[in-house]
Order: sequence, then structure tokens, then C-alpha cells
Amino acid sequence: MVVSKQPVDGAGRLAQDFVQFAVDAGVLRFGEFKTKAGRLSPYFFNAGLFDDGAKMARLAEFYAKAILASGIEFDMVFGPAYKGIPLAATVAVELARQGKNVPFAYNRKEAKDHGEGGTLVGAPLKGRVLIVDDVMSAGTAARESIAIIKAAGAEPHAVAIALDRQEMATENGQDVPHSAVQYVRHQLGMQVCAIAKLADLLLYLEQQGSDAGREHHERVLAYRQRYGVEDKE
Repeated sequence: MVVSKQPVDGAGRLAQDFVQFAVDAGVLRFGEFKTKAGRLSPYFFNAGLFDDGAKMARLAEFYAKAILASGIEFDMVFGPAYKGIPLAATVAVELARQGKNVPFAYNRKEAKDHGEGGTLVGAPLKGRVLIVDDVMSAGTAARESIAIIKAAGAEPHAVAIALDRQEMATENGQDVPHSAVQYVRHQLGMQVCAIAKLADLLLYLEQQGSDAGREHHERVLAYRQRYGVEDKE
């Protein structure tokens, strides 16, 4: 295999830096992992392993840079329980540090029957809402967030995620010809911003130049050829 050394700029550079960061943090791993859809994936991305202050600060920086570079307009940030809660908080802090100060809110899984009550915490949901989450497997979490946001009278406008796996979603146990990201983008009419995509991961592996990198690249490429979707913006 000829290793491509093509230059990477802008969003591509950000994506490559993020993949390297995820690998270094042990969040992105290679091997054989069973996905929620029952597939055997040659890689696994577990955002729960961004588990200390330094990693979360760096992660929030990647989110904020990708969000601002996307040009998506939004008025506030929403984090769906549970992984979205620390993401929304830290991304809101980093957005403010980068010059865009917006309110944020999140939901509880169970309603609180004392104190302020209810399932929502933080700023009131209003205007154009940006949902921040880790990955999107089936779009279920996005649909739940959309329902919460609409019920509050706000507009679910866009979603920001860390990694777009660019693979077929499943419905009722069957593969469908679109990804969860494509479903949210085309069927729900929302913009989606991903820090990195599977294509960025493949490029990262291709440029490693090691035997292990070549082996992982071949396995991830074979997985994409079997389960991948055509990337239509």
C-alpha cells in the first residue's frame, strides 16, 4: 500500500488532531468490538474515557472550534442526559472563552418532585438550540432531545457530535441505507457538526506508516465497505 502524505488543512487538520488526541487518551481503540447493532467493529470510540479535567478541557476545545468553524447559528446549548451533561457545560465554557457566550441547559432522566422540580436544569430553553452529544448511533437520543426542546417552545436547530461513524443505522433490527447523522440531517431537517468522521480516521491510519497502522487501516476500510454509507451533505 502506498502511504498518502497529502496535506491536510482547516477542518481536516482539526479532525486529524482530534483522532490523534482520542487515540492518545485511550478513547479510540482498535481490535474487535461488538456494537449496539450487533456488528463486529474493528474500532471503538468511548467518550466516557475522557475522564479527567485536562482531557475534558481539550475535548471542549475541539468541539468549540468545530462548532464555530461550521458556521451554525445557535442561541444556546443543550446536553441530553447523561453523557451530554458534562459536554454541554464544558463546551459552553469553551465557547465563551473563544468569544461566544451562550446559555446552556440539560435534562434529568427522572423528574424532580422537590425544589425547582421538573426534568430541565439550567437556562430556559428558547431560540435555536444546539444539542451536544458524543456520537449518534440510531438518532434515538436526538429524537428525545428534539421532543424536550419543542415541548419547551424552543427550536431544535443543530447537533454537534465528536465522531460520525458514517455507517448504516438499524431500524427494527435491520440495516437501512442511511446513517443516523443523515437521518437527523435530511429527515429531521437539522444541521449536524462532527469534529471527525470515519473518513478522517481512515486517513489517520493510512498516514501512520507502521505495520499496525496498515493492518488497522485495512480492517477499518473493510468494515466501511460493508457497512458504510455514501456521504451526502
